[in-house]
Amino acid sequence: MKNREKRQVTRAHTLLHGGDYNPDQWLNRPDVLADDLKLMKLAHTNTYSVGIFAWSALEPEEGVYTFEWLDDIFETIYENGGNIILATPSGARPAWLSQTYPEVLRTNEMRLKQLQGARHNHCFSSPVYREKTQHINKLLADRYGNHPALVMWHVSNEYSGECHCELCQEAFKEWIKDTYHNDLTALNDAWWGPFWSHTFNDWSQIQSPSPIGEEAVHGLNLDWLRFVTDQTIDFYKNEIVPLRELTPSIPITTNFMADTDDLIPYQGLDYGKFAEHIDVITWDGYPAWHNDRESTADLAMKVGFIDDLYRSLKQQPFLLLESTPSAVNWHTVNKAKRPHMHLLSSMQMIAHGSDSIMYFQWRKSRGSSEKFHGAVVDHDNSSENRVFKDVAEVGQTLEKLSDVAGTTRPADVGILYDWENNWALKDAQGYGLETKRYTQTVQEHYRTFWEKDIPVDVIMKEQDFSSYKLLVVPMLYLLSLDTISRLKEFVANGGTLVSTYITGIVTEHDLTYLGGWPQDLQDIFGMNPLETDTLYPSDRNKVRYSGKEYELKEYASILEVNQAKIEGEYLEDFYANTPAITSHSFEKGKTYYIGGRLEQAFHEEFYGDIIKELGLSPIFPVKHEKGVSVQARQSETEDIIFVMNFTEEEQVVIFDKPVWDKLNDEELVGEVTVEKYGIKVVAVPLTN
Repeated sequence: MKNREKRQVTRAHTLLHGGDYNPDQWLNRPDVLADDLKLMKLAHTNTYSVGIFAWSALEPEEGVYTFEWLDDIFETIYENGGNIILATPSGARPAWLSQTYPEVLRTNEMRLKQLQGARHNHCFSSPVYREKTQHINKLLADRYGNHPALVMWHVSNEYSGECHCELCQEAFKEWIKDTYHNDLTALNDAWWGPFWSHTFNDWSQIQSPSPIGEEAVHGLNLDWLRFVTDQTIDFYKNEIVPLRELTPSIPITTNFMADTDDLIPYQGLDYGKFAEHIDVITWDGYPAWHNDRESTADLAMKVGFIDDLYRSLKQQPFLLLESTPSAVNWHTVNKAKRPHMHLLSSMQMIAHGSDSIMYFQWRKSRGSSEKFHGAVVDHDNSSENRVFKDVAEVGQTLEKLSDVAGTTRPADVGILYDWENNWALKDAQGYGLETKRYTQTVQEHYRTFWEKDIPVDVIMKEQDFSSYKLLVVPMLYLLSLDTISRLKEFVANGGTLVSTYITGIVTEHDLTYLGGWPQDLQDIFGMNPLETDTLYPSDRNKVRYSGKEYELKEYASILEVNQAKIEGEYLEDFYANTPAITSHSFEKGKTYYIGGRLEQAFHEEFYGDIIKELGLSPIFPVKHEKGVSVQARQSETEDIIFVMNFTEEEQVVIFDKPVWDKLNDEELVGEVTVEKYGIKVVAVPLTN
């Protein structure tokens, strides 16, 4: 390897553009690799994730290493002006490893040992797999840690799944013993052991949940999911030991995901907990644009929610590490992005805090399962097709916006989201089994702020609440006394808190609170929810609020008001004319409780009133119709305002003050037309 001067190109200096690059698939085609370098220039890309699934190319036989091809890639990309995000290869094992060490194979919940193949199916507890991954990672760090092209470590890929082998069973038992301080009585109390005669009298009796064993003890299910997160993090921490030791100045990430069908955060791991252990949040975003079940603007709202959640995990810019420039290959219908949508969807990521637009994949595979997954370079190897030109347009746009990198998104509104709460609520055998939809409910409370261009942080219960004027906490079913105390402190110190039905029902062990709603919640809300009515999908009720009637469906809490003020009432059923919405002043702050699941028109009215009451406003106001989103990032000298049209027709927006168009180098003021799926990015100097 040649000695090179370190190029100072990092997240803080530029926006990254590029993608997953798999030269290991093309080592027998030097002409293809040569074309890649030419096309990288034409696409205006600058950064490439390399080596993600390359273990068999790096170590084709145990102890036999072939790094020369990767040496060449480092050199040619560096000489081409590019940066490398180097992956560790643990996401997919070579066949020799599974054959020689079968303990690395994962065991599923039916207690069946899986076979070699696919990916992401290794045992996180296996000492052999931990040793092998750490060893290959040390070799990579030794060889490439000082190379000037290296800007980040990409550890494994999309951690997911769980293993039920004997190694994991033993690890789970040790985790349980540690969690409950070696006290079986405490464990049995937390899991409500006497139910169905499930009291344990020896640690050896504990097993992971399984369809062929126990899966109805909610405390066990919840602790198992916590264990899976902790064991995955522990595996990750083992992987990064040599990276931290040998390359302490190189940031480390692993890519988070979202469930694409309904576009909610991935639920297999608690990313709030995982975020503490990585340097930069990255995620793989694949919204199903142009689907037939929701409007473009509805989907854009969900994308904004996940962006704001992942950005808020560390309160710093994140990276979009994977996306597609057009279609994917795993949706039921894999529809291509329409003209202008690729630039629009990319700018939405930047607007909400991303410092990159990266793709899976750079070049389409010739064979196997992802040969039709979207890519920058298609099978035609052309720079003239529509998708390649769309990518080049994004690259040119990012070059004009390089000063956006590293900038912030200040917010006065926090919306609380909690993975553990979702696990527990989904497991609860009550309410409506198909209508709980915790994440989607939180997104609906987020929607009004997104539509009104009010910046939002989507935060964890462990994060600091004190910087927010408004904290929205919908459906926090699982609510510990510690979190209740912190919410009470937030309100006492002057904050405004909004919560809803099905909040504060169980402890952190998924045990119900006895004696009714916790007293601290009754104190700060000035009321007490007595009962929750669950409605069939065909059932409807109505609530009167601020002189208007709004439709209610699925859930209604029957409330006993103490000191609270009644803001709205139910209109039908046996609880007609009883409180549905309340407010209460508590010490320096104020609370609101929404008793039922109400239509979006209510959220617009209700949160509109709170926005006025608290003086919340967009960072820079732009007049526009629904479906246009205005988001902002803020540097030390200016606000960068992204105006994005998520409607199916051109829209007119109004700038009351002159702004500078950063993409076209011209002043804009008054009425400005934004085409269908169009964007405007403008700068507004900060004034003292």
